[in-house]
Amino acid sequence: MSELTKYAVYFLLGGFIVSVSTYVGSQGRGFLAAFTSTFPAITGVTFILIYLNGGQDATMSYAKHLLWFVPPWLAYVSFMILTLNRLGFWPAMAGSLMLYLGCVALIKLALR
Repeated sequence: MSELTKYAVYFLLGGFIVSVSTYVGSQGRGFLAAFTSTFPAITGVTFILIYLNGGQDATMSYAKHLLWFVPPWLAYVSFMILTLNRLGFWPAMAGSLMLYLGCVALIKLALR
């Protein structure tokens, strides 16, 4: 399998998972949509693909660094929950993303 074909398959897998989550969420089934989008399918597939392409050390590095993104993700989701009804979708989304990126920047500085 060529490199281009491999990455096309990766892209399609990720797009499929996002599409399923979006479809389920748009049907008003928020719990199932949240489960679908946070189910470790993407992370699991990423573990497998990193292992197959880079080995055990690369997989371990990815897994360890993945944990650093849990606090920014919690801040991102919490901000969305707290501000969506007050600010509307787009300002809440922009604020959530800015908060996420700010938290990631702080973590990156702390890890230096």
